[in-house]
Amino acid sequence: MAVKVLFVCMGNICRSPMAEGAFRRATEQANLAEQFSIDSAGTIGYHAGSAPDDRAIATAKKRGVNIADQRSRKVTEGDFAAFDYILAMDHDNYSDLMERCPDEFKARISLFLSHAPDLPLDEMPDPYYGHRDQFDTCYLAAMDASEGLLIKIKNERF
Repeated sequence: MAVKVLFVCMGNICRSPMAEGAFRRATEQANLAEQFSIDSAGTIGYHAGSAPDDRAIATAKKRGVNIADQRSRKVTEGDFAAFDYILAMDHDNYSDLMERCPDEFKARISLFLSHAPDLPLDEMPDPYYGHRDQFDTCYLAAMDASEGLLIKIKNERF
């Protein structure tokens, strides 16, 4: 049975799509892609059905990762039971998820960057209103956190 991982930011057009792409790449490089079901979502549905932000697509593409086919969606109540790991990009997303999540699934939710042991950040900064370079910073952080998360999951599940 596949390990199900969900990445969550506010709108699901920048941070969580890049995190999804970075984690997919990490599972591919570890020859474990077939062992995972990976998705991303937003705490709001404002961008539902939209592709990721062009800057996020370009940033991932520079690193050989295609996220252009992803489509934004809002977190559903069923996601809490369906996913084994739910990774929030920042404290606001984490709080929103914890507020909506049934008690029996709350242990599945964590901050994504908490899995990056060498980063001094615990929140993924939102690059949407910033400079294009901020997308690079977020993607590099997502790569680091993906490696740490993959190690954690391998230790727990494989």
